[in-house]
Amino acid sequence: MGLLSRVLRPRLEATAHCDLPCGVYDPAQARIEAESVKAIQEKYQSNEDAAFRARAIEIKEQRSDLVKHHLWVLWTDYFKPPHFEKYPELHELFNKATKAAGASGTKGSNDPSTGQELLDYIAQIDKIFWETKQAA
Repeated sequence: MGLLSRVLRPRLEATAHCDLPCGVYDPAQARIEAESVKAIQEKYQSNEDAAFRARAIEIKEQRSDLVKHHLWVLWTDYFKPPHFEKYPELHELFNKATKAAGASGTKGSNDPSTGQELLDYIAQIDKIFWETKQAA
């Protein structure tokens, strides 16, 4: 039975926004996490305690990953070819936003200006998102 179990074992694990395509999408999820990132960056700047700063970095990096996750869900699951045709800047905007939440952005920086840059990108995505929702 062990050989059969190994042969039939899934070789790849797939994950999705949810197990059942729910159709519930909103850039607010990314925005809330990005607001948290910026607030953590500001608190980091105003506190000299090494233990506090270490914990702040850890949480900020986790929140930055969540921002990227929520943006990727919108980019890959919500937006469809007609959206990209109407808003040709979407691909570049998502690319810039996810990089702004990555190692070269909020994940790798404690400067609140990187948090604000991320929030600015999300605001642009949010505007387009709600335009597409109203048109649907």
